[in-house]
Amino acid sequence: MCSNAKTLIENGQTYLGIELGSTRIKSVLIDVNGNILAKGSFEWENHFVNGIWTYPLDEVWTGIAQSYQDLSSVVRDKYNTVIRHISAMGVSAMMHGYLAFDEQDNQLAEFRTWRNNTTAGAADQLTDLLQYNIPQRWSIAHLYQAILNQESHTKDIAYITTLSGYVHWQLTGQKVLGIGDASGMFPIDSTTKDYDRRMVNTFNELISQQHFNWKLENILPKVLVAGESAGLLTEKGCRLLDPSGNLQAGCVLCPPEGDAGTGMMATNSIKVKTGNVSAGTSAFAMVVLEKPLSQVYRDLDMVTTPAGDLVAMAHSQNCSSDLNAWFQVFDEVLNVFNIKVTPDELYAGLFNKALEATPDGGGLLSYCFYSGEHGVNLTTGCPLFLHPAKADFSLANFLLVQLYTAFGAMKLGMDTLTKKESVNIEKIFAHGGLFKSKETAQKALSAALNVPVAVLETASEGGAWGIALLAAYMQQTSISLTDYLDKIVFVNSSDNVVNPEPNWVQGYETFIQRYKNGLAIEQVAANFATNQN
Repeated sequence: MCSNAKTLIENGQTYLGIELGSTRIKSVLIDVNGNILAKGSFEWENHFVNGIWTYPLDEVWTGIAQSYQDLSSVVRDKYNTVIRHISAMGVSAMMHGYLAFDEQDNQLAEFRTWRNNTTAGAADQLTDLLQYNIPQRWSIAHLYQAILNQESHTKDIAYITTLSGYVHWQLTGQKVLGIGDASGMFPIDSTTKDYDRRMVNTFNELISQQHFNWKLENILPKVLVAGESAGLLTEKGCRLLDPSGNLQAGCVLCPPEGDAGTGMMATNSIKVKTGNVSAGTSAFAMVVLEKPLSQVYRDLDMVTTPAGDLVAMAHSQNCSSDLNAWFQVFDEVLNVFNIKVTPDELYAGLFNKALEATPDGGGLLSYCFYSGEHGVNLTTGCPLFLHPAKADFSLANFLLVQLYTAFGAMKLGMDTLTKKESVNIEKIFAHGGLFKSKETAQKALSAALNVPVAVLETASEGGAWGIALLAAYMQQTSISLTDYLDKIVFVNSSDNVVNPEPNWVQGYETFIQRYKNGLAIEQVAANFATNQN
């Protein structure tokens, strides 16, 4: 494999995927069949500045360059060669948010990420006006909220985009976006594979009294679908990506995509009645629909696959941050006694302990809300753990409840999909850090959704691998995206399925009722935490 991989690398027959996640920027180099040749990463964190969750754009480029340098070092050490040419590449990133620029390409406002819950007024008005669910984190909600706030920069806007769209633009000069990421900016018409024209006109009428010199259709990225060319890597893009100067310009880029779409790629869940759950800093479940939903639901977003097929998404802002904080405390306890374990050993050991828990968590309750949570009407968050005097406060139950609550807000949205709309889900593919210890996290998620949950061996590679696959797919023009995944990439993959156990399903239903009943306590805690600041 090493000698063949070296030949592929030196002949430029490889595909590069870069994903900017919430806590890591990952780079993955693959061959045309999706086999991973090398990986690199860079750790980063968002900043909470003047009430806004953000990342400075200079950190974007520092992180991308260092992630690529890390990958290049692996290639040099493992294959004794350097990357000079690649066949194609792609960029993925956190969906939604708001990046605005003027005609001179100057940034007009701080990057407002998906994590902000500051657009409730705009989101509610737009949902009512368009009769289409507009979540707070969507780009159009951020834009309209800035207009409602009378922010002076809105008159100077020439272009708005997402993080993946911004990075792609700088690498290629092209102002485009993959349809999946675009569907988190503004509603998409799944028949035309473009922004919904009627809704665009309605929005333009809504803001007509502002007398801006722009129309919405002129400041949004052009929408592209999987397989289409999205431009070439420029000399400027090369230097941003690889300051060492080894990488040469000219490779083609696939449409930039959001982490939801690339997660679907990485889990082979772009077919109807399949779905995937991504669990990291946030959690979201996506299910490919057979038909549109019967009505608008505020806890379900309508987005698309990278091919443009309709998808319902149940999204929660918060997932693993609080669990990670507790596990860090456990690690500190071990260190007091000079017991050293690796992070993987810590998580595996504690997750295995959770399997001994009472299926409903023993009456314990936890909320993992580091930030606000739109699905339960929280503008701000406050992590919270409660153990009533009569609860069974054991380590196993404590750990299980931390895992249960990580899926809690997402579960509420999925209940709308399955119980109100009777959507049939044959299988959910799970990916993200929580599923490195497969059995416990799978069992908890299967109980939450009452659906078989599969974890593929490649699931931990996530969106960087998913966008690399989209780049490689550009050379597969004779087959559909579904066939490329089924017949080439995942042809020999094992699903590793965990089926829902009835006693755990009932246990989770008992927990989620407790969760809903206690939300008023969380609201008080969040208000208290806000007032202390």
